[in-house]
Amino acid sequence: MDVKSGTPFWTVRNGLLKHFPRLSTDVRCDVAVIGAGITGALVADELARRGHDVVVLEACEAGWGSTAASTALVQGELDVDPIDLARMHGHEAALRVHRACAEAVEAIAARFPAPSGSPAAASLYYGTRGAECEKLRPDYTFRRWMGLDVEWLDKEDLQARFGLRARCAILSRPAALIDPYVATHELLDAGCRAGARVHARTRVASMRIGAREVHLRTVNGRSVRAKQVVVATGYAAQSLLPAPLACNRSTYALVTNPIDDEASIRVLEAIRHVLVWETARPYLYMRATPDGRLMIGGEDDEIDIPARRDLRVATKAQRLLRSVHRRFPGLRIDAAFCWAGTFAETADSLPYFGPHALTGDRIHYAMAYGGNGITFSWIGAQIIADQIEGREHALASLFGFARIQARQ
Repeated sequence: MDVKSGTPFWTVRNGLLKHFPRLSTDVRCDVAVIGAGITGALVADELARRGHDVVVLEACEAGWGSTAASTALVQGELDVDPIDLARMHGHEAALRVHRACAEAVEAIAARFPAPSGSPAAASLYYGTRGAECEKLRPDYTFRRWMGLDVEWLDKEDLQARFGLRARCAILSRPAALIDPYVATHELLDAGCRAGARVHARTRVASMRIGAREVHLRTVNGRSVRAKQVVVATGYAAQSLLPAPLACNRSTYALVTNPIDDEASIRVLEAIRHVLVWETARPYLYMRATPDGRLMIGGEDDEIDIPARRDLRVATKAQRLLRSVHRRFPGLRIDAAFCWAGTFAETADSLPYFGPHALTGDRIHYAMAYGGNGITFSWIGAQIIADQIEGREHALASLFGFARIQARQ
């Protein structure tokens, strides 16, 4: 599946970090993880640390798909506002999700120090119109009720602290900044040290589910027999299920040249540890990189045809630059690299982790869809590991396929 266009920054900055061998023999294992992006790497690491014999199978190179195109805004905030989530699933569920996400972000920030991460950050969620601020106010109150670390900022605060031209914002903690490509390789390396085996350029051609094991066969004819399988192939995983679970869309991003003029440096320093995003949909979002650039994304559209997405990258990048200039008039920036990537949105902005009735209890899906993919994947790795070990995670039902039936 073609999930990205253009030149994603993380692969330019890091190159091919490590070569994992192609699978060349038949193997057996406790758990086979299909996919070595950051979701598969988190799952493999969690299982290996718990003592499971894990084999990871990646069709291309580790971290080279959607992970490489991610802007990696790791935050406890969801794409859906907490009041709307409470309307869909109840106040208690909204509370559990937001608290779990906040805990996951703190754990991610601790797990990935430099060079793959940076010190703990905050999330700045801003509105530019009066109507948006009227909606943000009750959301802020609801976040306070949930016990989240939030602060209300008005337009004077935003101008003075961040150089941002907007009417209002919610500043939330915690958040984190990571390099998702480096983090993926760190996780895979940690998994290997714990006994996992990672194989790149090893595409799974078929999967046969038996009474006691799942038999996978690769395109080069190798056999993998596993007691359990985790499908962590990102947006391609939907093809294994009877009906689409999410709408695939495209999002666009760029990274600037290093910022070196005095006025722009002041803005960069103000938001160096802040994830900036807006209430408008589709929303603009931005973050700093470790080497003094800004990474900017947004301009989402419903195009999910790679050839058409490719043609839009340069135009979308220019629109993103204009949007940032309107919000941060002190910035003087231009694009160094720009790209686009596929992302998927579920109806309630929550992910899917665990087995599906169609494929039985031996096949687990890791579908961290939405703007909180890395945060969800951290939680999902624990959900799947608990299920494999016969334990029920507190969010298993809400983050599982059972909620589809609950809504019907």
